Amino acid sequence: MKIEILGTGCAKCKNLEENTKKAVAKLDGFYEIEKVEDIVEIMNYNVISTPALVIDKVVKSTGKVLTIDEIIELIKG
Repeated sequence: MKIEILGTGCAKCKNLEENTKKAVAKLDGFYEIEKVEDIVEIMNYNVISTPALVIDKVVKSTGKVLTIDEIIELIKG
């Protein structure tokens, strides 16, 4: 499973990245986490507000820092 954090490097983006790393540490399985800071790539997802969480090319959240538990729920689907 590929998880992308979209954001230009602001504090909220960094917090979402940290929470995502903590969330996958609690789960079994293989997860690839990638931080995407390129504005063109972010715009390709039609994301206007960052940070954004993308799981397997599907935007799951924009504009807020999710909690570890919220991220786990999104990953579990």
